[in-house]
Formats: sequence, structure tokens, C-alpha cells
Amino acid sequence: MDPAILIGLVIAFGSLFAMMTLEGTAVTAVLIPAPMILVLGASLAVGMAGGTLSDTISALKALPKAFIGKSVKPKVTIARLVTLAETARAEGLLALEQEAENESDPFLKRALQSVADGTDGEELRILLEDEIHTADRSARNAARYFTSVGGYAPTIGIIGTVVSLIHVLEKLDSPATLGPMIATAFVATLWGLLSANFIFLPIGTRLKRLAELENERMTLLMEGVLAIHAGSQPRLLGERLRAMVPRAKDSEAA
Repeated sequence: MDPAILIGLVIAFGSLFAMMTLEGTAVTAVLIPAPMILVLGASLAVGMAGGTLSDTISALKALPKAFIGKSVKPKVTIARLVTLAETARAEGLLALEQEAENESDPFLKRALQSVADGTDGEELRILLEDEIHTADRSARNAARYFTSVGGYAPTIGIIGTVVSLIHVLEKLDSPATLGPMIATAFVATLWGLLSANFIFLPIGTRLKRLAELENERMTLLMEGVLAIHAGSQPRLLGERLRAMVPRAKDSEAA
């Protein structure tokens, strides 16, 4: 598990609460149920309205991945593929059927089984590319949902503030209460901006990044399996796969 999102959100909310404390503002001043319900509930709802019900359900199911999802280091993937290449070179492609039975990764498991079954190289590439594309599209749809919700939230916060100000204008005959009521009215705007920039947009961006990393991993697996299918020498396969890893990850792939 990569704790980046948890660390980031804790620091972000901590900075907000620190500012409020230093300025003498009570935290309870912004923890008002009505604007929170409007902003959070309506934002999620209009995000659903902007897509399909299945999109929303898939996005909500993907939500835990933003917090507990992890990516496999390229060096681990490459080491596994080199080991498989050595097995195939020593015992033949049929030996990959046993490797497939012991493999926990569904994508690699299916790829190895296809190789062992004698699937043609070009057909195998098409099959694996289609699977990668489908998985990537699903992951990016989840990210897109939370990003769109983050776009709606600030405007919905403004709507809440306008509604509250209408109520304030109805109470002009009570000047003593105007200050607190106006302050409360702007809490909706605060929650609109806060939920967008501290919650929804980071989650959407996180899911998008995890989708990119998973796409890279699956592509690495695909190229490795296809090379094994073609009879690539294990050492050369390792060098080729390491060359596919971005320079920023060279230390991980070494």
C-alpha cells in the first residue's frame, strides 16, 4: 500500500485546522450538517446524473483502491518474466501450463495458459491488448467520475450559499443575528471548495495514476509473455524489459 493519499489528506486537513486554530475560529463553525449534506450529497448525485448508473456503481466500488491500492514494482515483474523465460527455455512452452496454475495474477495466468495452449503469437497479442484496453477503460471511468464530482462541488457550494443568503435577507429585521447567519451561509461555499480540492479531485487523480501504473505493468507482462512465446533468451528479455521502464523508475527496475 502506498500511503501517499493518506499522508497528503492528513497534512491538507491538518493545515486547514491549524489555520483555523491560529485565527481563533472554532472547528465546529464549519461542521454544519445542512451545507455538508447539500454539497456532498448533491455533488455525488449530479456526478451520477452525468453518466450511467453502472459508471457510478463501478466508481464507488473502485473507491477503496484509492486508499489501499498498490502498484507492483517493475523489477518484481521483470524478475518474474525472466524466471518464466528460463523455465520455457529449459523445459519448453508446455511447462508454462504448470506455472499458470500456480500464478495468482489473473492477467498473467491467462496469458501463460494461452501460450501453453499453442495460441498464435499475433492472436495472443490482440487478445492481451484487448484485455489491457478494457481494464484501463474501466479504471479511467472510475477516475473520471470523481474528477467530474470535484468539478461540480464548488458550484453546488455556491448554490447552497445563495439559498442561505435568501434566508438571511428574510431576517433583515433582526440585525443582531445577521452576522452569524451570513457566516453560516458561506460554509456551503467552503465545503464546495474543500470537498473538491481535498477529497474528490485527489481521489480522481489517484485512481487515474493507479490506472496508468497498472496499464504499464500489464503492457510489460504482455511484451514479456510474447517474447517468451517467440523464444527470447532470458538475459536479453530482461534487458529489453528494463529498457521499457521510464528512467524515473530505473532504480526500481534494476
